Amino acid sequence: VQLQASGGGLVQAGGSQRLSCAASGRTFSSLGMGWFRQAPGKERESVAAISWRGDSTYYADSVKGRFTISRDNAKSTMYLQMNSLKPEDTAVYYCAASLGRSGTGDARMYDYWGQGTQVTVSS
Repeated sequence: VQLQASGGGLVQAGGSQRLSCAASGRTFSSLGMGWFRQAPGKERESVAAISWRGDSTYYADSVKGRFTISRDNAKSTMYLQMNSLKPEDTAVYYCAASLGRSGTGDARMYDYWGQGTQVTVSS
Protein backbone atom coordinates (compact mmCIF):
# COMPACT_ATOMS: atom_id res chain seq x y z
CA VAL A 1 0.00 0.00 0.00
CA GLN A 2 1.29 3.43 -0.93
CA LEU A 3 -0.03 6.42 1.00
CA GLN A 4 0.29 10.04 -0.05
CA ALA A 5 -0.65 12.71 2.47
CA SER A 6 -1.34 16.25 1.33
CA GLY A 7 -3.04 19.46 2.38
CA GLY A 8 -0.64 20.73 4.99
CA GLY A 9 0.59 24.30 5.21
CA LEU A 10 0.55 27.44 7.29
CA VAL A 11 -2.70 28.54 8.94
CA GLN A 12 -3.58 31.05 11.63
CA ALA A 13 -4.89 29.97 14.98
CA GLY A 14 -8.63 29.50 14.85
CA GLY A 15 -8.52 28.60 11.20
CA SER A 16 -9.30 25.39 9.36
CA GLN A 17 -7.44 22.99 7.14
CA ARG A 18 -8.24 19.69 5.46
CA LEU A 19 -5.71 16.94 5.01
CA SER A 20 -6.08 14.19 2.44
CA CYS A 21 -4.48 10.77 2.24
CA ALA A 22 -4.64 8.99 -1.10
CA ALA A 23 -4.03 5.26 -1.09
CA SER A 24 -3.02 2.87 -3.84
CA GLY A 25 -1.83 -0.69 -4.20
CA ARG A 26 -4.48 -2.52 -2.24
CA THR A 27 -8.23 -2.44 -1.84
CA PHE A 28 -8.65 0.69 0.22
CA SER A 29 -12.07 -0.29 1.46
CA SER A 30 -10.62 -3.24 3.38
CA LEU A 31 -8.20 -1.14 5.42
CA GLY A 32 -8.50 0.55 8.78
CA MET A 33 -7.00 4.03 8.51
CA GLY A 34 -5.57 6.56 10.90
CA TRP A 35 -3.91 9.93 11.30
CA PHE A 36 -0.93 10.50 13.57
CA ARG A 37 1.23 13.54 14.23
CA GLN A 38 4.66 14.34 15.56
CA ALA A 39 5.75 17.72 16.80
CA PRO A 40 9.43 18.69 17.12
CA GLY A 41 10.98 17.09 20.18
CA LYS A 42 7.87 15.09 20.97
CA GLU A 43 6.79 11.53 20.43
CA ARG A 44 4.39 10.57 17.70
CA GLU A 45 0.80 10.61 18.87
CA SER A 46 -2.47 9.35 17.54
CA VAL A 47 -4.94 11.93 16.24
CA ALA A 48 -7.87 10.02 14.76
CA ALA A 49 -8.78 6.72 13.16
CA ILE A 50 -11.60 5.26 11.10
CA SER A 51 -12.78 1.73 10.40
CA TRP A 52 -12.90 0.19 6.96
CA ARG A 53 -16.55 1.07 6.40
CA GLY A 54 -16.32 4.40 8.13
CA ASP A 55 -18.88 3.44 10.75
CA SER A 56 -16.49 3.62 13.68
CA THR A 57 -14.12 6.44 14.55
CA TYR A 58 -11.60 7.28 17.22
CA TYR A 59 -10.32 10.69 18.31
CA ALA A 60 -7.62 11.74 20.70
CA ASP A 61 -8.98 13.84 23.53
CA SER A 62 -6.93 16.81 22.37
CA VAL A 63 -8.80 17.03 19.04
CA LYS A 64 -12.31 15.88 19.95
CA GLY A 65 -14.92 18.36 18.78
CA ARG A 66 -12.45 20.12 16.48
CA PHE A 67 -11.25 17.46 14.03
CA THR A 68 -13.33 15.13 11.86
CA ILE A 69 -12.00 12.05 10.12
CA SER A 70 -13.75 10.63 7.08
CA ARG A 71 -13.10 8.42 4.10
CA ASP A 72 -14.32 7.98 0.56
CA ASN A 73 -13.76 4.37 -0.43
CA ALA A 74 -14.75 5.07 -4.03
CA LYS A 75 -11.85 7.54 -4.25
CA SER A 76 -9.46 5.52 -2.04
CA THR A 77 -8.96 8.63 0.04
CA MET A 78 -9.13 9.52 3.71
CA TYR A 79 -9.59 13.03 5.05
CA LEU A 80 -8.97 14.96 8.24
CA GLN A 81 -10.97 18.15 8.59
CA MET A 82 -9.30 20.32 11.20
CA ASN A 83 -11.19 23.27 12.65
CA SER A 84 -10.40 25.73 15.44
CA LEU A 85 -6.72 25.03 15.01
CA LYS A 86 -4.35 25.85 17.83
CA PRO A 87 -0.59 26.45 17.80
CA GLU A 88 -0.18 23.17 19.68
CA ASP A 89 -1.60 21.37 16.63
CA THR A 90 1.60 22.24 14.77
CA ALA A 91 3.23 18.98 13.70
CA VAL A 92 3.98 16.70 10.81
CA TYR A 93 0.83 14.72 10.16
CA TYR A 94 1.09 11.15 8.92
CA CYS A 95 -1.57 8.86 7.54
CA ALA A 96 -1.38 5.15 8.11
CA ALA A 97 -3.17 2.02 6.97
CA SER A 98 -3.93 -1.13 8.91
CA LEU A 99 -4.66 -4.56 7.50
CA GLY A 100 -7.05 -4.86 10.40
CA ARG A 101 -10.38 -3.36 9.53
CA SER A 102 -11.03 -1.44 12.69
CA GLY A 103 -9.76 2.07 13.25
CA THR A 104 -7.48 2.30 16.26
CA GLY A 105 -5.26 4.84 17.90
CA ASP A 106 -2.54 2.25 18.51
CA ALA A 107 0.31 2.91 16.09
CA ARG A 108 1.52 -0.69 16.50
CA MET A 109 -1.54 -1.89 14.61
CA TYR A 110 -0.62 -0.04 11.42
CA ASP A 111 1.24 -1.68 8.59
CA TYR A 112 1.80 1.13 6.12
CA TRP A 113 2.73 4.79 6.59
CA GLY A 114 2.70 7.83 4.36
CA GLN A 115 5.46 10.40 4.14
CA GLY A 116 3.82 13.11 6.25
CA THR A 117 2.62 16.63 5.62
CA GLN A 118 3.58 19.65 7.72
CA VAL A 119 0.87 21.64 9.46
CA THR A 120 1.95 24.90 11.06
CA VAL A 121 -0.50 26.95 13.13
CA SER A 122 0.61 30.48 13.88
CA SER A 123 -0.60 32.37 16.94
